[in-house]
Amino acid sequence: MLAGGVFAPCSWAERGLGSTNTPMDFTQIERPRVLAAARRYLREQPITITASHSPRSTGGIHDYFSEGDYWWPDPANPGGPYIQRDGESNPDNFNGHRRALVRLSLQMPALTAAWLLTRDRRFSTHAAAHLRAWFIAEPTRMNPHLEYAQAIHGRTSGRGTGIIDTVHLVEVARAAAVLEPAGALSPQEFQAIQLWFADYLKWMTTSEKGQEERDAKNNHGTCWVVQVAEFARLTANPQWTADCRDRFRNLLVPNQIAGDGSLPLELRRTKPYGYCLFNLDALSMACQILSTAEVNLWKFTLPDGRGFAKALGFMAPCIHDKSLWPYQHDVQYWDDWPVRQPSLLFGGLALERPEWIQLWQKLNPDPTVEEVIRNFPYRQPLLWLRVAS
Repeated sequence: MLAGGVFAPCSWAERGLGSTNTPMDFTQIERPRVLAAARRYLREQPITITASHSPRSTGGIHDYFSEGDYWWPDPANPGGPYIQRDGESNPDNFNGHRRALVRLSLQMPALTAAWLLTRDRRFSTHAAAHLRAWFIAEPTRMNPHLEYAQAIHGRTSGRGTGIIDTVHLVEVARAAAVLEPAGALSPQEFQAIQLWFADYLKWMTTSEKGQEERDAKNNHGTCWVVQVAEFARLTANPQWTADCRDRFRNLLVPNQIAGDGSLPLELRRTKPYGYCLFNLDALSMACQILSTAEVNLWKFTLPDGRGFAKALGFMAPCIHDKSLWPYQHDVQYWDDWPVRQPSLLFGGLALERPEWIQLWQKLNPDPTVEEVIRNFPYRQPLLWLRVAS
């Protein structure tokens, strides 16, 4: 049996990160969109990775499989190994498992947020059904590893970079902990879910692919920290919580944030604006998960002033007015960003910058473009803030 119990969302006052006396009522802001989505999702049954399979996967029916986004057939050798076209997603890749995972991350947290708002057991019961299907039920569960993620035809059956696919489990894990008091899961079922995430956490931190992703210096390394931090929280693993705090201070900030607050490793890509937003959101979620009254990563800075606040300060004007972006435009989806970036909300609350919170409120909370949804994995702020029904 794993220790841990219930992890209710912390209030900002409890964590010493700011005031709860904000001029905005987040429950009222979120209520219409959350309930509208959750009511739709009540009509849709869970779909896991066992519903589809690719003949290009070397894994079994319970093994997650995806293909590298930017890899294409070689015109000079059509049957040979794929070649890379950075920033250009291949529409013929197998995406069945990725879409199922994103669907879970859209539906299960929204249902849980609806339960928080209403205490209507229809929502908690349906949210729990998703958890059972993905992590408990033998016919439909996913194996707790990503050995076959982001494969490349003719080159490799899976890569450590594929671990970024399960960034969509971060809010699912948070929702599972929030849902536990609802009584929709038995204690044994909740423990089984904890065990799944403990097994996945072990694979992420000990396997060759997991360690490869851990050592990535760009958004992949950030998303590894975010996942490990939240999965450690769910499974009550203080060792990895402490390790993630150290990695944030000693690796993520020094390696990724420049003196002006820009993110040079993301600026090198062919979609620099979208990648900067994505990594900034991931950095903000690391702060959100790992900060306490004693360890405030929101305000952590290196001696030269680099830290999350500097990075958000760099990006915020370009979120407010994209015409201020001084770098090249993204080769795809330039017109679809920004959306309701969580870095603005949580950073605005923690750093007492109400203008960032107001900007967050004005942005689109529910994008419909598949690529944008995939790179916007934190969508339910009510799961991360204490709310009353």
